[in-house]
Amino acid sequence: MQDWKLRKTEALEKARRIVVKVGSAVLTSGKGVDLGVVKSLAKDMAALHKQGRDVVLVTSGAVAAGRAVIRQAELDGLPDRQAASAIGQSRLMHAYDQAFGEFGITTAQLLLTRDDLEGRERYLNVRNTLRTLQGWRCVPIVNENDTVAVQELVYGDNDCLSSLLVGVIGADLFVNLTSAQGVFSENPAENPGAVCHACIEGIDQMDLETMCRGKTTSGTGGMHSKLLAARRAAMLGVPTLIVAGREPDRLSRTFAGEDLGTWIMPEGKAISRRKFWLAYTSEPRGGLWVDQGAVQALRLKGRSLLPAGIVRVEGDFEKGASVRILDFQGQTVGVGLANYDSEELKKIMGLKSGHIAQVLGQAPYPEAIHRDNMVLDAAL
Repeated sequence: MQDWKLRKTEALEKARRIVVKVGSAVLTSGKGVDLGVVKSLAKDMAALHKQGRDVVLVTSGAVAAGRAVIRQAELDGLPDRQAASAIGQSRLMHAYDQAFGEFGITTAQLLLTRDDLEGRERYLNVRNTLRTLQGWRCVPIVNENDTVAVQELVYGDNDCLSSLLVGVIGADLFVNLTSAQGVFSENPAENPGAVCHACIEGIDQMDLETMCRGKTTSGTGGMHSKLLAARRAAMLGVPTLIVAGREPDRLSRTFAGEDLGTWIMPEGKAISRRKFWLAYTSEPRGGLWVDQGAVQALRLKGRSLLPAGIVRVEGDFEKGASVRILDFQGQTVGVGLANYDSEELKKIMGLKSGHIAQVLGQAPYPEAIHRDNMVLDAAL
């Protein structure tokens, strides 16, 4: 047996917390939510639940379900999406509630936007809620809250949301149920001879932009977003399984040892969940341009960012805000939490740390951004 298969077997045996994501292309048809798929998915997840594993389901489908009810082939802009989601969400949740109820499992609905995970306090509240529900042996069912979204796609798609939840709950496994059999060497719609990868190692080194093209007609993601989500999970040391969502008993068969779909290996050295939150959940409020010496100190020596290396401050932000670090060409070097607000940094940029108190009257921190509160571009 190949080494990756042994590692896969070990990972499946140890997986106690699992995030499962299902997309619109799997879950819905032209007539709305496919109840057969919902029942099949509930049966599959119930089997894992019975084994004592905690499962969080991230589901798409509310907009598609609502569109089918009002018989709108096309939705014209954000208001239509929000209205269709409002119609479809209750129907989607009702279908899940009934399906899981047949196995004696209580479900719980969470509708999230980026704001719910961006602020550290609200992030922790979401995590505590999910942990409490799992302690009660409920299955949390999560969807992006399209009805109050202020952008067309706040997270881009539920692939992104589900990968963030991997960090929130400290998951051991991420399963992405898709309309494809797995990850192919090429687009099988364009090349029938394309081969499905059984395993992907080193996803952090892959050029996903050129590898993936196109989206499904029902969803908003496509394989590109699924591989981006897998890359994020890999950073946390969590493997991903991308597998056909309409394959019968796809989860039970996988945990029984059958090789279905594509197994994506995690990175050897995992990033901390706090730094993962900083890199992917906290939206930068401003930018700090730094000189070449600072870039080298950050990338090559693992140093903190000192005021002396800052040449420009952009944006209006408070102390503790997430800010982007950029080089003289405007390329992202990393992101971090600022020890000073934007006005203070404008006053002390270019100065040595020993001069901060002379300008501000106090110097609580010698660094503009401490290394522990920073993630460099190699991890973004």
